[in-house]
Amino acid sequence: MDMYDLGVLSLLIFAGALLYSSVGHGGASAYLAVMALFGLAPQVMKPTALVLNILVSGMAAWKYYRAGAFSWPVFLPITLASLPFSFLGGWLAVPSHIYKMIAGIILLFSAYRLLVHKQNREKPIKKMPISLALLSGGIIGFLSGLIGVGGGIFLSPLLIFMSWASTKATSGISAMFILVNSISGMLGHLSSNIGALPSYVWILGIAALMGGAIGSHLGSRKAANATILRLLAVVLVVAGVKLIFV
Repeated sequence: MDMYDLGVLSLLIFAGALLYSSVGHGGASAYLAVMALFGLAPQVMKPTALVLNILVSGMAAWKYYRAGAFSWPVFLPITLASLPFSFLGGWLAVPSHIYKMIAGIILLFSAYRLLVHKQNREKPIKKMPISLALLSGGIIGFLSGLIGVGGGIFLSPLLIFMSWASTKATSGISAMFILVNSISGMLGHLSSNIGALPSYVWILGIAALMGGAIGSHLGSRKAANATILRLLAVVLVVAGVKLIFV
């Protein structure tokens, strides 16, 4: 990759980290999208997305937790169920064509979530059934590790739709969930000895940290601009279609 492409890629990583961290997400779906647009191999995309996710979600989790936007009773059962499955997903090495198909579908789902994103009024919080929390955590964890995402794109709508947490607490829970699942998925990936990080990953890491710092700081004060979110959704759609059909 030449310096121009690396500069554009870093700028897009920065933008993705800024937007996603503003709602408590690590941004892995955005990182996968831009890496797909640049034609990076799946063996590089997966670990790189996990590393960037760890950096951004770690910063977001710290900021939201300090702001009191968190719930241990919701976080613990879902996360404990997800960890072994995210490790398993990270350990598995799927063929490139299958990886691209699954990753493409997840990117299209992410675009859908961005396009239908609405700021609804808070609903009364309901008690979370432990059995359903454990099942949800296991499924989300496996998909997270397999593709190289943190699972926030699945967890956030689940918590809000089921009224298990407030909107603000959902951001904090998702950030912490993404952090621990990305670490578990990365450990599983490392144990498989398949794929490697690119030599320029530290440059992408700096870009992601800068975007994550700004986004997570602004997250509790101002929602991400709807127009920008729609533009990001278009990028996800293009990348998802490219992964599936090209």
